Parts: sequence; structure tokens; C-alpha cells
Amino acid sequence: MLSNLLDFAKHIGRKVFDTDAEAADNILAHIQTNNPGVDTLRVTYDDGAVTLTGRAKDQASKEKVVLMAGNVKGVERVDADGISVIPSVTKEQLEKAGVSKPAASAPAATATPPQAETRFYVIQKGDTLSKIAKEFYGNAGKYP
Repeated sequence: MLSNLLDFAKHIGRKVFDTDAEAADNILAHIQTNNPGVDTLRVTYDDGAVTLTGRAKDQASKEKVVLMAGNVKGVERVDADGISVIPSVTKEQLEKAGVSKPAASAPAATATPPQAETRFYVIQKGDTLSKIAKEFYGNAGKYP
């Protein structure tokens, strides 16, 4: 499984704070301007390292919050171990899973759809889209 600790370039990115004392609050405000779906989000900052906690509606939301924090000038590391992924379950997903409407006395059933594991690829000199598509999709023609 992919580690939830990611490194970023500390001296580039959007400037959202001037002092370490205001960093956590300003990074949180920056993320909240376009929060992709992380509830109870908390941010701590310590000498270039950001720690995030909260509940994400899906893996994509978690990853977006990590990238938003990491693309702030002054941030070189983001630890997202504290963000749990708790996807919402739709009525259609319950029906597809064979879960009918629960009886009034029975507790509500929950079904969690499987999440695809995120894979990253480091671009190397000489790489082509076809080569990357072959590795990820098994077919070089699927690069678009």
C-alpha cells in the first residue's frame, strides 16, 4: 500500500502564510476554499511538515487535499495517515450488493464499495505515453 507521507518542493507553490504560527490556519483556509469532500479536516504545521486528519468521502478527495496542502510554499512534507476514507453508500450500490431495505428494528446495513489502489509513476527521460499506457493498462494504444 502506498505510504501516506509525501514529499514536496518547499520553496515553490502558492504562498498562503508568512509565519509558522499562522501556517496551519491559513493552509486549512486554503484547502477549504475548494474542499473536495473531507469532513472534520484538521491541519497542523511544524517546520515544513503538514499533518492532515479528517474523514474523506473517497480516495480521490483525500489525494486532492494532500496535493492542495503540498502545493503551498513552505510545505515540504504532507502526512495524511490521519485521513480515513469513508465513502458514502448510495441506494443503487446497496441494491446492487443485494441489500434490501432493512426492517424497522434492524440496524441499517452498510456496504462499502472497493476502492482501487492508487498507483503513481515517476516520469523518466525517454518515457512515452504509449509506454506508460502499456504498463498501466496493458495496451500501448490506450494512451489517450
